[in-house]
Amino acid sequence: MTELTKLTLAQARDGLKKKAFTSVELTQAHLEAIEAGNAGLNAYVLPTPEHALELAKASDKRLAKKGKAGDLEGLPLGIKDLFCTQGFRTTACSNILDDFKPAYESTVTENLWKAGAVMLGKLNNDEFAMGSSNETSAFGPVINPWRRQGKTDKLVPGGSSGGSSAAVAADLCLAATATDTGGSIRQPAALTGTVGIKPTYGRCSRWGIVAFASSLDQAGPITKTVRDAAVMLKVMAGHDHKDSTSVDADVPDYEATIRDGVKGLRVGVPKEYRIDGMSKEAAKLWDQGIAWMKDAGATIHEISLPHTKYALPAYYIIAPAEASSNLARYDGVRYGMRKPGKDLIDTYEETRAAGFGAEVKRRILIGTYVLSAGYYDAYYLKAQKVRTLIKGDFDKAWDKVDVVLTPTTPSPAFAFGEKTGDPLQMYLEDIFTVTVNMAGLPGISVPAGLSSEGTPLGLQLIGKPFDEATLLRAAQSIEDAAGRFNAPDRWWG
Repeated sequence: MTELTKLTLAQARDGLKKKAFTSVELTQAHLEAIEAGNAGLNAYVLPTPEHALELAKASDKRLAKKGKAGDLEGLPLGIKDLFCTQGFRTTACSNILDDFKPAYESTVTENLWKAGAVMLGKLNNDEFAMGSSNETSAFGPVINPWRRQGKTDKLVPGGSSGGSSAAVAADLCLAATATDTGGSIRQPAALTGTVGIKPTYGRCSRWGIVAFASSLDQAGPITKTVRDAAVMLKVMAGHDHKDSTSVDADVPDYEATIRDGVKGLRVGVPKEYRIDGMSKEAAKLWDQGIAWMKDAGATIHEISLPHTKYALPAYYIIAPAEASSNLARYDGVRYGMRKPGKDLIDTYEETRAAGFGAEVKRRILIGTYVLSAGYYDAYYLKAQKVRTLIKGDFDKAWDKVDVVLTPTTPSPAFAFGEKTGDPLQMYLEDIFTVTVNMAGLPGISVPAGLSSEGTPLGLQLIGKPFDEATLLRAAQSIEDAAGRFNAPDRWWG
């Protein structure tokens, strides 16, 4: 049955339709893989085997009736622990939420269940999505299924959606939900040889997703292939009246157009992304990606995004400021952890001191500082002005190009502890991805090669607002040229 876990989402969907296997068999195969491998990877913080099998049985009944099956009928998925799942523990991988079980379902996961998907469980992530390596989770770090050639040291899977990327790479689910505030879908996808797409801000509802930075957060899928990403995004996306930032726009059939090719597509290459901190391997892969796009019929154009150098510092003002505001609700009074104090203020302080981890505290402190009297104009307001300039750079670029091609990360996966002690080094992991969130644009990471250490590297494509269809088409072209990259040996069990 392990062969079933190696299927792509699209292959599994087609196999179910042809009755080559049942959803119960497919789900059971994944549950067995989780049972055998999760101790080694720590990708799932809450497997839900009984619930999964119930859903699979219901799916098999619908699959047996003509015209009753949904778009994701019977397909087992993993859900990032940032998405509220009714009746199932949702913690954002923080101690402060304790054993919180939501009384409601996030809109994105509700869309998945309506389409017939099966929930295998909740996936690990950096605490409140704050991190680039999945080392800040209260449940412990996720381990990348990939290893450096000839070595056994444990590598990070990227973050914050490290549980999602590791589970997909290790065949512990067919696909997974994820969120991206500054690169938290694309960066982990790049480090694990998976595909991750961050849609345009407003394309997917944020309702029922634990908030980090409300003007930057966006949900998206991590999958094995570009086609799978197209299938997942079609179901996850859509207007939601419960989310005031959700955009009422038609959701195209992304899967129908991914094979249309890139002939005549204008591909932009921003000169500002050739930074000093980028590894030679990432630079070489970028050049290879440019050559692939040319060979496929696209035209290459050098562009300038002059305010790129200000994106990271502006992001690390805006995101912590919004986090400081959003996380004020965790006070030990209404739900989650409570540490009683001598009075109400002391209870707040004791609860938050015990409940939040070091990285979350750091960002709350930064955010509170930049929003404080006397500093709001100097920091937060100025960062918002820079954000407008970054968006303006892209607006000008769209007159000349249809998509932008860059590396996803400056270097391949690193070992635990290599960068953790240096927050600035960790923040630099997002250097190629934060501009996309600051401008509200769609971006996708596609596996494109291996480092000299034998670990994955990804290329990033950035698209026009709400033009995920073109983005997926260009990503398919890279996947066709580069091939797929699977973790070489199943050491985790």
